[in-house]
Order: sequence, then structure tokens, then C-alpha cells
Amino acid sequence: MKRILFAALGAISLSACAQAPSSGSLAKPGAAAATASTTAAAPAPQAGTPDARALAAIRVLNPQVKVDRVGAAPLPGFREALVGGQVVYVSDDGKYLFLPGAGGALFDVGAKKNLSEGALATMRQQLLKTIPASERIVFAPPNPKHTVTIFTDVECGYCRKLHSEIGEYNRQGIAVEYLAFPRMGIGSEDHRKMVSIWCASDRKKALTDAKAERTIASRDCKNTVNMQYDVGQRAGLTGTPMILAADGTQLGGYVPPAALRARLDEMAAPTPVAPVAAGG
Repeated sequence: MKRILFAALGAISLSACAQAPSSGSLAKPGAAAATASTTAAAPAPQAGTPDARALAAIRVLNPQVKVDRVGAAPLPGFREALVGGQVVYVSDDGKYLFLPGAGGALFDVGAKKNLSEGALATMRQQLLKTIPASERIVFAPPNPKHTVTIFTDVECGYCRKLHSEIGEYNRQGIAVEYLAFPRMGIGSEDHRKMVSIWCASDRKKALTDAKAERTIASRDCKNTVNMQYDVGQRAGLTGTPMILAADGTQLGGYVPPAALRARLDEMAAPTPVAPVAAGG
């Protein structure tokens, strides 16, 4: 059975640029992580209490994470925890963890399984089918082992970092199919740049130039940028980049090439068959 491990609370938000940042500055890789790492961990609660079980559940999913606070929750039967600037809810018995907000998910702590991902992945897969292959900007090796879809924009620092390593993703056997998600919204300068890219005669060059902060010609034409933006929103995108596997599973924001290949290989591996016990 394919399982999505909750490897790091808030990992996606720390490796993607927010959809609508409050300031004009761009998110830079590692900046959010550095801020989170300076926060002191909460004192250990008394053993056997719901707070202690909540803390233990969080550390099952990520032993290194710092928990700032654990206490009463507005949701009956749950405790509320503040982890790296994000609020999470853990059932009083420590068996389930709920991550609220856009793209929120419910996790089975013991199984380390995202119980929400199956339905979300199926929905994303269907949404992606509405975007024609001709409207994707594809960077692929001759014989790819895996294909991912990445919602991207040209202003996000993580998007630029990912694209600067596109050759290595391809060397890892990964084909990348880009879709447009101008995170600052329709009508923004970001949106106008994305339209210019999709209207260019050489979209791959235009995208690469824009991500490298080189000037690209302003263009307009009949395009699907707005459609792609809408699909991204409906797919639960909260920041760019967003990487989706072929089955619609969300793999995170920026993921280094070798780590992404390892994750895709793991997902593609056949499920081990349990041995059948011999009869007496």
C-alpha cells in the first residue's frame, strides 16, 4: 500500500512561496526554516495526560520538530499544538493528528498515513486531465522513469531554485511538466509575465529566461494561464511550487532532485505480499 509519510510538520510551507505574501519581498529558501529553528520547545507535560500523548504523536511523525505549545483545543476530544508557527490538533488518545487550513489533512499517527490524501489525489488527477498536454511546458529526458506535474510561477524563490536544477531532475530520470500558477493573482505583474511565457514561440526558453530574471518580450494571445490558475486553486494549492505525482499525490514544494527520485521510486515499488502461513 502506498503511504504518504508526514515527514515534517509544515514542510510544504517551508519549501514553497506563499500564494499571496503580505510584503513585496520574495521568500528565500531557508528563511522560514531559520526563523522556526530559533523557537524554544515547550516544556514536557506530565506523563499519561492528553498533552503528553499529543506531544508523543507529533514526535512519532517527526522526532526533530520543536513544539512551542500544547494545550486545550476548541475542538472536543482534541488537544491544540503550535508547531513551527502552525496550529495542529491531536486527538486526546494520540491516535490522530489534524492539520487545518487550505490543503488540510487528517493523519493516522500509528500508521503514519495521510487519511485525506487518497480522495484529494484522485480529485487532483481528474483536474489535471482537463489541461491539454500541449498547454504544459515540458522538460524531459529521452526515456523518463517518472513524470511529475509542477505548478510554478516566475517570482517565487523556490520555483527559481527548482528550475535552476532542472537538468539534474532530468538526469534523475524525472520529466517535469510545468503548469502556470501566478501566485500574486490574475492581473498581477506575475500573471502578465506568465501569459507572455505561454504566448512565446519558445515557451521553454521564455520560462527559463523569466526565472533567471532576464527580460522577456511582453506578449498576449489566447492562452490557458487563467484556466491553469483555477485548476491549481481547486487542487488545493497554497504555495508554489507544488509537485504532483502522476496519481495526483502531492509531494511537497521544493524537493531536491535525488530526494524526489527516491520518493517516486518508493511510490512505484510493488507492495510486498505477506507470506501465507502453512496449514496444520
